Amino acid sequence: MPLAPQVPPPDFSLSELSPAALTGAGVIALAVLPAATDADEIEVGPGAAELAALDGVPDLLDVLASAGATGAAGEVTDLPGVRRDGSDALVRVLLVGVGAATRTDLRRAGAALARHCRDVDEVASAVQAVAGPDELTAFVEGATLGAFTFSLRRDGAEHQPVRHVVLALTAPEVAATEVLERAVARGRAGWRSRLLATVPSNTKSPQWLAEQVVELATGAGLRTEVLEEDELRAGGFGGVLGVGQGSATPPRVVRVDYRPEGGRRGRRIPHVVLVGKGITFDSGGLSIKPGQAMATMKRDMSGAAVVAAVMAALPAVGCPVRVTALLPLAENAVGGGSMRPGDVLTHVGGRTTEVTNTDAEGRLVLADALAHAVAELEPDALVDVATLTGGIKVALGQHLGGLFATDDALADSLVAAGARSGEPLWRMPLEREYAGKLASKVADADNAPGGPPAITAALFLEPFTGGLPWAHLDIASVGDAPEDAFEWTAGPTGFGARLLLDWLGSDAPLDGVGG
Repeated sequence: MPLAPQVPPPDFSLSELSPAALTGAGVIALAVLPAATDADEIEVGPGAAELAALDGVPDLLDVLASAGATGAAGEVTDLPGVRRDGSDALVRVLLVGVGAATRTDLRRAGAALARHCRDVDEVASAVQAVAGPDELTAFVEGATLGAFTFSLRRDGAEHQPVRHVVLALTAPEVAATEVLERAVARGRAGWRSRLLATVPSNTKSPQWLAEQVVELATGAGLRTEVLEEDELRAGGFGGVLGVGQGSATPPRVVRVDYRPEGGRRGRRIPHVVLVGKGITFDSGGLSIKPGQAMATMKRDMSGAAVVAAVMAALPAVGCPVRVTALLPLAENAVGGGSMRPGDVLTHVGGRTTEVTNTDAEGRLVLADALAHAVAELEPDALVDVATLTGGIKVALGQHLGGLFATDDALADSLVAAGARSGEPLWRMPLEREYAGKLASKVADADNAPGGPPAITAALFLEPFTGGLPWAHLDIASVGDAPEDAFEWTAGPTGFGARLLLDWLGSDAPLDGVGG
């Protein structure tokens, strides 16, 4: 079933001009910086003098004082009805707080600006001009993601995102252009992963999602391969087949390959394998979930959506290493053929699992993909992304993703990337004290050994990683946003796309890993 056309994310361009000189813009946005001390006043950022020179513009500091503005990041003061010299057209002026002008502050400012500019054709912004290229990247990400919307209404979306944002007072040099291209790619990866996770499951079958991934990847010039049921049986993907066997829509595994340009012939390029959990709907199977717990389960393929969006953006961020994605896609449905508690599944490589809870299904499909990567792909590091356990949400709340890792350098790199990108991770312990809980009387492991659930889920996966450097991102804690806040919009978040692109777009993603 085709998806109804969706609104596009904003476009961005660079200009050396002041926002006041960009006559095509219906909105002008300037930064507001807080007072440095109690004796100081708040300050309006670059572009204020040029705007003040226009006829009829009130004193901006008086406007801010009347509004009680503080310059806090994301605070917006709206000044409507400014008339340009010699023109009858009215222009809105938005004064946007940027706090201390950190990356987080600029990301929040960008998101706030986007929310105040729905249905606007063009905005001229100097908000980002208060800081450097890293903050410009964060501003573009925030403006993109703050504008996100999804609609299947008959008449289309209720509001349109801002169409075009001109980043004013920015010299359009090659370096700045490259920064913008990377920023747009990162923001749109988050947008794409949100969009895929928001699509309802009566459209989003494993086959449909596989087709979307292939379209996205081939559009970025990447190679793809889709394994269907016969190939999955031949490859020993017992976990994927077991989870998907109760569904009318059979499972798939999608492989996507990226290789950087300019690599020396005959020289081995470091290789990362990304694995994304792709459960297109999770009913819990015969161990059925309560009704309310199923309400968000169309997004249980968020890991696959994140990895697919990341792969498509790798050329734009200049990733220097080889990356392969494996996306196991299945629907965990209730039916006459459903996997039963007590069934024993055989994974890629021969390891067996006793299924004591069919709602612990994500680890079963991840296990196959990880084992296949170890057996066939010769990776230097493995990273999986999954909305895996409710336990991680209990442990961390809804603002931190969980990270388990067997390699300190890999863990440190991912934590640092999360901090820079606004998708923070908290490293959790792979505590072997709990490994005994995985024991089964009839198989190599039990898929639902009990608490602590996030830790035992990670311990379940570890034997499938072949002793390679491995990181497991349990993003069930951050897979949904309860409400609009900063760059997050209520619903699926696409958490992980920015942090993985920050990591993989760095000069040496695997520096120190495995050492």
